[in-house]
Amino acid sequence: MIKIDGSIGEGGGQVLRVCLALSALTGESVAIKNVRVNRANPGLQTQHLTAVRALAEVANAKVSGLGLGSSEITFVPGRRRGGIYSFDAKTAASTTLILQALLPVLAFADQPSSVTLIGGTNNPLAPQVDYVINVLNPVLASLGFFYQLRLSKRGFYPRGGGLLKVAITPVERLTAINVATMGSLRDIRGISHSRNLPAHVAERQAEAATQRCTSAGYPNVSIERDSDQREQSPSTGSGILLWAETSTGGRLAGDALGARGKPAELVGREGAARLLMQLSKGAPFDVHLGDQLVIWLALAEGRSRIGTSELTLHTVTAVEVTEMLTGCQFKVSGEIGSPGVIDCNGGITPR
Repeated sequence: MIKIDGSIGEGGGQVLRVCLALSALTGESVAIKNVRVNRANPGLQTQHLTAVRALAEVANAKVSGLGLGSSEITFVPGRRRGGIYSFDAKTAASTTLILQALLPVLAFADQPSSVTLIGGTNNPLAPQVDYVINVLNPVLASLGFFYQLRLSKRGFYPRGGGLLKVAITPVERLTAINVATMGSLRDIRGISHSRNLPAHVAERQAEAATQRCTSAGYPNVSIERDSDQREQSPSTGSGILLWAETSTGGRLAGDALGARGKPAELVGREGAARLLMQLSKGAPFDVHLGDQLVIWLALAEGRSRIGTSELTLHTVTAVEVTEMLTGCQFKVSGEIGSPGVIDCNGGITPR
């Protein structure tokens, strides 16, 4: 059993998700102590409990230490199984973080899978579902992993109730990628959304974001408005995501969420400003793709090389944990807080 100290690096939920996903893929049992010890509410919270239970089900694993606030957990994986699954966080806990842990495992399952996830789809401090669909997924496709993610219902904090439908066909192998330079900008697109609010909220967010990009020298911006009044969403909220595509296959994004008393125009300008900040770094992938791709680079056969707009403690932590559990060799060039390049000799063989 491999023993992991959950306080390493950023010491948050990412250590847990990466460790357990890799455990399910490699067949190595893990024991993690000090789970999320660096957080204000340490230990397992609802989102993490749902993710662990989901991984345990698809990996036929034996788990001890499951409980709200638990700081230690052991995970003994069995055989990965595709199939039909449904996981309900019961709260606004992020469905995309649960999916983040499940995807690499089900990508190498024994049969196709259909997964229903219920919870939050547009949460603060988590990837927006729109980001997963429009930014992360095209990069995974370039590695050779294609799957379908359908947003059936949006869920905002604190009510949640969002619904995702995921269809996954397993792969035999993934191929390495080399996207270390930005190249030229192709276009900027986006989606401005709201639920249980007047349609003009999404419209105002989009208009403000477009004006902000135009004033910065990017006139070609196309933003979809999504304010479906027919969707019976149990929660109220709004937000915006803008993303840029580059000639080398790069993807960069910026987003913002609405809040009570926060003008729609401010939401739009915030999302645009965050994208513009990423573009100013001259890297092909944004700050969040850097850490989300680490586990996938280890799974891809051959040498991968990617450039990120900012190396974060999250990224370095994901690299450290992945090296510990797989033996893959990474080389990270750059300083935390600055643009960097990640090299990986991948190709671990899931058992």
